[in-house]
Amino acid sequence: MRMQHVRRFSRRRFLRGVTLAGTAGLLGFRPRPVVAEPPPETTRLRLRSTPSLCLAPMYVAEELLRGEGFTEVQYVKQSIGEAERGLVSREVDLGTVFSGPFLLRLDVGAPLVMLTGMHVGCFALFGTERVRAIHDLKGKTVAVNEWGGVEHVLLASMAAYIGLDPRTDLTWDLHPPAEAMQLLAAGQIDACMAFPPFAQELRAKQIGRVVVDSAVDRPWSQYFCCIVAGNKEFVRQHPVATKRALRAILKATDLCALEPTRAAQLIVDKGYATRYDYALQTLQEVPYNRWREDDPEDTLRFYALRLHEAGMIKNTPQKLIAQGTDWRYLNQLKKELKG
Repeated sequence: MRMQHVRRFSRRRFLRGVTLAGTAGLLGFRPRPVVAEPPPETTRLRLRSTPSLCLAPMYVAEELLRGEGFTEVQYVKQSIGEAERGLVSREVDLGTVFSGPFLLRLDVGAPLVMLTGMHVGCFALFGTERVRAIHDLKGKTVAVNEWGGVEHVLLASMAAYIGLDPRTDLTWDLHPPAEAMQLLAAGQIDACMAFPPFAQELRAKQIGRVVVDSAVDRPWSQYFCCIVAGNKEFVRQHPVATKRALRAILKATDLCALEPTRAAQLIVDKGYATRYDYALQTLQEVPYNRWREDDPEDTLRFYALRLHEAGMIKNTPQKLIAQGTDWRYLNQLKKELKG
């Protein structure tokens, strides 16, 4: 369906509405005593950027981060699969990562810490007419971007949840997303996982059929797909900077939920998306308003159990939660940023 024309907003006009004071008024936040909080321990913050449009709050947050005292906000370009590696190597300080691969890294002792969930519902499983449900994947060929990457981990979790053994019941082929889309159209693979903007493109071109839509289909719609995590040493050394950065990111998440047209135009203007219609569709479909209500610890427990069933992690969910989460900032900000 063709998107109707939406009035375009200039970046300058949008940013006038997302200063710290402007954001509070726009979203109904009560003023907070900013001056009573110490400045960040560092004024440089490195975040990751990827082609995935669901990470829009990280880009919308840029001016809010400057308002929090970060004078040098850097976005480091990375592929989807490089998210956890960038945090481990300290190429980036904070970043949005996917729950499953994050757990794989924690399981081998990576110095990562989860701070909050960001949103649910950004991924969809597409299949040919031969794949009507997840159990139809048995004996079928599925495409993933990399072994141990987000597509592989999510599909393995889905298979394990319904009793399939992802190690033996599925045939895995490695293909980048654009190539997987072409192979699905040609019927040379049976299924693939897609994220924005590829999910929007598959729908627009009527390639395959949606088998699972994580925005509405349970249990996947009940758990965060994308979470905000940090390098553990950065968080330990910079607690004020961590809280300030997280505040800006969560405010930007609310902006994406309440002002999707403006947020979509901003990420296009900043070069993080090339097509406004795909960006707007993503922002309208992804439930960005769930970070207050849903429990991120439930997400880690759910995916850890699935990955343990699939033989992909060894440690118990409770051990991974204990060593790789810090909810102090989220709990404070939930009280502070009440709508």
